[in-house]
Amino acid sequence: MKKFFLPTVIICVLVLAALSIITGFWDNAPKINVTRVGFVYSEDESTPYTANFVKAQRALEDEYGDRVQVLVKSNVLSRESEQPMRELIRDGVKILFINMDTDIPITLAREFPDVQFCQVSLPTISMDGTPDNYHTFNGEIYQARYISGIAAGMKLRQLLDSGALLPRDALVGYVGANASTEVISGYTAFLLGVRSVAPEATMRVRYTGSWSNYAAEKEQTRELIEEGCVIIAQHVNTTAPAVACEEAASAGKTVYHVGYHQSMMDIAPSCALASIRTNWAPYVIQAVQAVMSGTSIENTVEAHEHGRDLSAGFESGWVELLELNKFIAAEGTQEKIDNAIEGLKKGKIRVFSGNYTGVNPLNASDTIDLNEGFTENQYSSNPSFGYILKDYITVEN
Repeated sequence: MKKFFLPTVIICVLVLAALSIITGFWDNAPKINVTRVGFVYSEDESTPYTANFVKAQRALEDEYGDRVQVLVKSNVLSRESEQPMRELIRDGVKILFINMDTDIPITLAREFPDVQFCQVSLPTISMDGTPDNYHTFNGEIYQARYISGIAAGMKLRQLLDSGALLPRDALVGYVGANASTEVISGYTAFLLGVRSVAPEATMRVRYTGSWSNYAAEKEQTRELIEEGCVIIAQHVNTTAPAVACEEAASAGKTVYHVGYHQSMMDIAPSCALASIRTNWAPYVIQAVQAVMSGTSIENTVEAHEHGRDLSAGFESGWVELLELNKFIAAEGTQEKIDNAIEGLKKGKIRVFSGNYTGVNPLNASDTIDLNEGFTENQYSSNPSFGYILKDYITVEN
């Protein structure tokens, strides 16, 4: 039996060595604590809205590398969002980001207190009575709309001064999803930016009834162009308005487009003036950092705090004006908008102010005098300005 002893010992040593390598027995390197992060999207990357949000997801992965594991559910309907969220929670996510209109996260937050639920703020969702692990956030996008309005106003000013446009024809069109305060606040800020340079301008607004309806957005844009609007801006989620503007420009119409969520220069090269977007990355990255470090999200994220609801603008990089099309922008536009952005960062510009009267579209007796000024996002990350500027904005449908 002795002649078998040495080979047996050698085999056992080799087996143990192999097992130690496989199991990391001899590996003294510190183990990486991986945080699982979930994203629940109403659409996918084929739409500008969600594609813009995915940029934040990728920025998170670039920031933390193998310290995070990202799990995603796309094309989730609001009414069917509970099951995908539960699946992500079962898969071990510690924080969930939701970009859709649904109150299901509030219900699940009560059931799973160890998971942080972070949802884009909406007018339909109140923070009253929500659990401590439920949070909302949004960019102060009115700032970017005001700045893009200045770029559009500079173009109008150029057309007016050259005689290519008469003052009565300084028409701006706006394609919005609905009559929510989010949309009204946005197009009001945009027009105020336009009129800061071209006070002759007035606006016509058309609603599509949906955030993402390509056919409806294109049709409403075409009708605004036919009415004589020379600038078209959008608060809807597809590229249809840009496509309609490019088709009209190719047919000889004078029209320029201001986009949302992404640059439209590849889609409408002859008329895309600029685009704006909310940059979700600062919130996402810092909120995940809070979870990793075991600290409060609100104490970690650099933003304006409204309880567990956060917002920020240019000063924290939460909103952006994307590339200005210098081939068609009026001379001096870049300098003008750079100065205005600095003014917003330093609190020197109050967007919602001037000799204007706003009328509540739901109650004509409810008005606001903007000579007294209005501070947007003062109490909430969701926009709250819901008045139509009398004599300057016409809602056509």
